[in-house]
Amino acid sequence: MKKLLLVGAALYALVAAPAYAQSADKILNASYDISRELFAQINEAFVAKNPGKTIDQSHGGSSRQARAILEGLEADVVTFNQVTDVDALVKGGFVSEDWQSEFPNQASPFYSLPAFLVREGNPKGIKDWGDLVREDVKVIFPNPKTSGNARYTYLAATAYAKEVFGNDQAKVSEFIGKLFGNVPVFDTGGRAATTTFVERQIGDVLITFEAETRGIAKEFGEDKFDTVVPSVSLLAEFPVAIVDMVVDKRGSRDLAKSYLDFLYTPEGQKIVAANGNRVNDEAVAAEFKDQFPEVRLVTVEDVFGGWEKIQAEHFASGALLDQIYGER
Repeated sequence: MKKLLLVGAALYALVAAPAYAQSADKILNASYDISRELFAQINEAFVAKNPGKTIDQSHGGSSRQARAILEGLEADVVTFNQVTDVDALVKGGFVSEDWQSEFPNQASPFYSLPAFLVREGNPKGIKDWGDLVREDVKVIFPNPKTSGNARYTYLAATAYAKEVFGNDQAKVSEFIGKLFGNVPVFDTGGRAATTTFVERQIGDVLITFEAETRGIAKEFGEDKFDTVVPSVSLLAEFPVAIVDMVVDKRGSRDLAKSYLDFLYTPEGQKIVAANGNRVNDEAVAAEFKDQFPEVRLVTVEDVFGGWEKIQAEHFASGALLDQIYGER
């Protein structure tokens, strides 16, 4: 499996990497799979303020994007949905070790949370994580081995189970195993999982970021789907970083920084919020408050001890995710 993933990442890099000339007027943003519509709007607004500049996009599962950069995809900036994927670039020498200090909110301009998208009327009565392990429920979310989106789903479900079962790891693992067992197909990224649920009509519930549930309903018909926000979910920060190795080679650092800075401006924050993401700008958050239901959010630091510990205990080879995933 690992060899196949590495080969796939290498091939992806060769196909996706554009043949950039040495130019300070054009950058590539490598982003997560379901952010296409968001960054199409961000890029249009940014270019309108910066005539003559070009922002190109590459999209895929967040972890797959990180591997593609390590294999040769020349992205100037990354806008990921998982801190560990940026850290992989740090370990590879592509991103500065102090990247989280280069932009506000630990380099996270907006945030979301795993939520549920169910079919209109919620025929299975799905309200919380516990409903997802029922025998009559089929769940759709992508492969946690290739998708940052799915890793948040795994962690949010685990956080819920840890509360319910009092940190009894055997019962937590059993719960997650049942959840995985209810997934009929693991797609590689969030967009493919959306296609499985929406267009192929497979599954009773799609787990994805709250922002994506709103985007799907808007695109395919709000009369066809309902969004369900569970009782507790996991704070999903969306980290951004400059790929130092690339911008120093191409002389594009100034454009890369101004592009990521734009995400924090009131205009950028409004675009982000209008696309269903939650923002930290207080004025913009107040303007969009009615669109976001209250939810109790836990953090990776509080529940799991931080991303480094998560990586070692859950996502490393042979760790908990491998153990549970391999048993399905």
